[in-house]
Amino acid sequence: MWFKNLTVYRFNKPFSVDTEALETSLEDFTFSPCSSQDVSKFGFSKALGKLGHTLVHSAGDRHLICATKEEKILPSQVVKEALEEKVAQIEAEEDRKLAKKEKDALKDEITTTLLPRAFSRRSQISALILPEIEMILVDSSSAAKAEELLALLRKALGSLPVIPMSFKTPIETQLTEWLKDNSTPAPFEMQDEAELKSDSDEGGIVRFKQQDLTENEVLAHLEVGKQVHKLALHFGQSIAFLLQSDASIKRLKFSEEFRASNDEVGTEDPLARLDADFALMGSELIALMNALVEALGGLEESL
Repeated sequence: MWFKNLTVYRFNKPFSVDTEALETSLEDFTFSPCSSQDVSKFGFSKALGKLGHTLVHSAGDRHLICATKEEKILPSQVVKEALEEKVAQIEAEEDRKLAKKEKDALKDEITTTLLPRAFSRRSQISALILPEIEMILVDSSSAAKAEELLALLRKALGSLPVIPMSFKTPIETQLTEWLKDNSTPAPFEMQDEAELKSDSDEGGIVRFKQQDLTENEVLAHLEVGKQVHKLALHFGQSIAFLLQSDASIKRLKFSEEFRASNDEVGTEDPLARLDADFALMGSELIALMNALVEALGGLEESL
C-alpha cells in the first residue's frame, strides 16, 4: 500500500474517466499467469492485492491501480550451453558448419523446449491517478518500468495524454541554491545526504552521507562548479525522501507517527484499514507534490 518511490507524470488534458469506466477498461487487460510457452505476461491485478475485489480502488476522484508481471527465468548460459552442444552434434554428424540462420533457428527451438521447465518470477507495480492535481504517480524507481505500466494503461483506455514532470527551472539549480544558502523552503527540511555532480566530463561526482551538508567541505564543491543532483529531504513530519534532478523521488518513507494516524481504525477489518491507509497516503502525496511544485518554482508549461 505505502508507495516507496515516485516517478511522476502530468496530464496534458483533464482525466475524466470515472471509477466504473476505468474498471471496465482494465478488465480486458487483466493479468493471467504464463502458459508453458510464454516468456512473460503483464496485466492489471487487484488494486488492494489479495484482500481486494476490484482492479481499481477509488476514494473520491483518486484511483489506485496495480499491474502484475510474470517472467520466465531462463539463464542465457543454459541456452548457450545447450545450443553449443546441439550445434557440435549436428556438425559432427553432417560434417559441415552450420550457418548463422540455422543456429538462430536451433536457439529458438531450444528456448521453446526449456521454457516449460523454467522458474518464473512475479513483480507488481502500482500507480495513483490524481486528476485533482493532474498527475499520475507511479511507485517505481525505474522510468522504464513506469513507462511499461503507462503503456498498458494507454492500451486499455485508448489514449493517455501524459508527459514526465518537469520544472521551469532545472531542479539541480534550485537544489544547489538551497544548499549554498542553507535555505530549504518550508515545509521541507534538508537532511544529511546529497550527490553533487560537475557539468564537465572531467569534474566527477561526489556523494555525502550522514554528514552536515552546511560544512565547508561540502560547500567547497559548489564553489568549483558542482551542482546538487540528489538531496535528501523531509516533508514536515510525515515523509522522508531523496529528490533527484530528473524529478523522480527515491526511498520514499512515511514516518511511523504518520502511519499510526489510522490506528484507531484497528485491524479487525483489514480491508477497512487498507482503505483508510490509501486515503491517508493519497492526501499526503498530493500535499507533497503541491509543495514541491511551489518550492521548485512551478512546472514547465506543457506542449
